[in-house]
Amino acid sequence: MMRILGNWGVLAALGLVLTACAVHPKLPPPSTDIDETAFRDHVGVLASDDFEGRKPGTPGEEKTLAYLVGQFRKLGLKPANGESFLQQVPMVETIAGTDASLSFAGHDGTLTLAYGKDMVIWSKRGLPQAELRRSELVFVGFGIVAPEYAWNDYADIDVHGKTVLVLANDPGYGSRDPKVFKGGAMTYYGRWAYKIEEAGRQGAAGVLLIHDSDAAGYGWSAIQNTWTGAQLDLAKIPAETAAAVEGWIQKDAARALFSSAGLDFAAAAAVAAHAGFKALPMGERVDATLHNSVRQFTSANVMALLPAGSRRHEYVLYTAHWDHLGRDFSRPGHNIFNGAADNASGVAGLLALAQSFVRTKPAADRSIVFMALTGTEPDLLGSEYYVAHPVFPLRETAAVLNLDTLRSGGPTRDLTIFSSGNTDLEESARAAALLQGREVTAEPTPERGFYFSSDSFSFAKAGVPALYAKGGFDDTARGPVWGRVQFEDYMAHRYRQPGDQYTPDWDVRGALDDLRLYYDVGNRVARSRRFPRWYLTSEFRVSHDRRASP
Repeated sequence: MMRILGNWGVLAALGLVLTACAVHPKLPPPSTDIDETAFRDHVGVLASDDFEGRKPGTPGEEKTLAYLVGQFRKLGLKPANGESFLQQVPMVETIAGTDASLSFAGHDGTLTLAYGKDMVIWSKRGLPQAELRRSELVFVGFGIVAPEYAWNDYADIDVHGKTVLVLANDPGYGSRDPKVFKGGAMTYYGRWAYKIEEAGRQGAAGVLLIHDSDAAGYGWSAIQNTWTGAQLDLAKIPAETAAAVEGWIQKDAARALFSSAGLDFAAAAAVAAHAGFKALPMGERVDATLHNSVRQFTSANVMALLPAGSRRHEYVLYTAHWDHLGRDFSRPGHNIFNGAADNASGVAGLLALAQSFVRTKPAADRSIVFMALTGTEPDLLGSEYYVAHPVFPLRETAAVLNLDTLRSGGPTRDLTIFSSGNTDLEESARAAALLQGREVTAEPTPERGFYFSSDSFSFAKAGVPALYAKGGFDDTARGPVWGRVQFEDYMAHRYRQPGDQYTPDWDVRGALDDLRLYYDVGNRVARSRRFPRWYLTSEFRVSHDRRASP
């Protein structure tokens, strides 16, 4: 009898175990897919009015850094910079007074341009006052010195103490000749930042860029919103290495200036796009005055580490810039540049990718770093500072995958690789795209040089393979024409404007596809034994060779 009761006791206990298993089944591992809800939540928070446009050196930065560090901690990631999630980036801020003036005196009198409407000027010397006095004006075409293209716009002229007037983009774009530079695709030399740096190297006292919406890739409103107000730079440049006055002038103002000098703007620009161009003294004298308020402060890159296995001292970096343009208190109505697409979307994608990799088992062989960078608008300051002061050796950094302005729209049939033809990371992207039913197509707007205005450029310039890719124009439901119209509408009405805001009706399917692709590419690199390779034809390969040499 006792034996029977004992068996009944065993059966009863077994029943309790089975019941417990039924009530508490073994849970499946967390999904490694991109979490749409988390992505949307991050965009909504970062692009909210509470974050005040995420301008470095403002309360919006403090809120942004606190949010990102909190999210990285919540995911269980490690501080990447010793015991800190932050890399301090010393900056100097210069704000031009509203009395900024620019005028040109010639044979036909004086032409005065209105600040904001006709021109914007600034100074990066970090001084309370900057000026030009009777500075001779010289048109230097595209303002390029490029030995590999046998091109020198400063040949046979001394511009020390003078002011140079410079066209946007480069001669390939200007001539529409596929044999000149890279034809319609912008090169390193077409960047506005290069032109300003080159003018400084040539000893110019002033440099004025002629704005053209097609050549620059954005309208005058983006110029106004970006280059008025607080201008940031790294606290590193001695005053004598930069021109005293830098700026943009409207294309119509340039036409008027050429006309007052007895010259034809269109004819001069056409000549400048062909070999044999000679810099042209314009017979005008430039006067400019800036009264500046200057302060120094420290901003920060935010970095989190997911340690790896057998090759934990090799790294894959995911990057996205957290900053935007802040707010303009002089603007009536809504005065916050929320930067939802640019680049709350990229930072949200960075956090979503971090969540997916934390859930990925087993861990990758290479460590993965998630890096939110400061000061990208408009000068790539955070990434420039990082490559000059790397937390992880650049030689051991296998790849950088950059997230910037993710697609706000449905899925696409195509993938755009910006500035393609550089590294075999592009082959990994192409393979991942094919698995999604997409194909890589030619960059639709190569003349705009988006790669050079993204943080991927800072790393590539330092020799680190860097990929910047996202869905193209060919919307799966509405086709490429519709996609192009949506892109141009964004560039005209929301890019670097207060209208770049998040709403819950955003179609994020395209962004999620791109994040899945970036996950696959990064995961592949993180589990590979080899480093991505530069193509022999890449303009960045020389930088890589310097990086790899002992």
